[in-house]
Amino acid sequence: MTAAERRLDGFIDRYTPEVAAGTRVALRKLRALVPGAHELVYDNYNALVVGFCPADRASDAIFSVVVYPRYVTLFFLQGATLPDPDGVLTGSGKVVRHLRLETEATLDEPAVRRAIALALDLARVPIDPKRPRTLEIRSVSEKQRPRRPQPKPVEAKRKRDRR
Repeated sequence: MTAAERRLDGFIDRYTPEVAAGTRVALRKLRALVPGAHELVYDNYNALVVGFCPADRASDAIFSVVVYPRYVTLFFLQGATLPDPDGVLTGSGKVVRHLRLETEATLDEPAVRRAIALALDLARVPIDPKRPRTLEIRSVSEKQRPRRPQPKPVEAKRKRDRR
């Protein structure tokens, strides 16, 4: 395991066991579906992001796995122009579409696999599947939101009132 892989593993460990396991499964499956990707990692204020790019230019990224405290999402970063005959993608922005990974099997669904294959086929800059996968920690925000779900303000107040 490289130093970058160990750091990414540590970032993932800060989430709940369920979200961490879902993240690891999503990354493993996407790596198998997108060989040769240059992975860019951003441990941002709001979420952990692993972008799948043809090289080290983030603007050419095709996908990103984004980890939030309660769930994992697959973003199609060139998704607004992507045909979606199966209707698996959500969002209405000018650039990106996404798909929440509800279970570890979501990436195995035929419609999702078709969307991933189509995104790879239509990418502005293709990923060379023959090149080795690389991983780069691009940035880590000093200040971050908690990586585990926090009680909602009403729940926290109820807990205080019970004491």
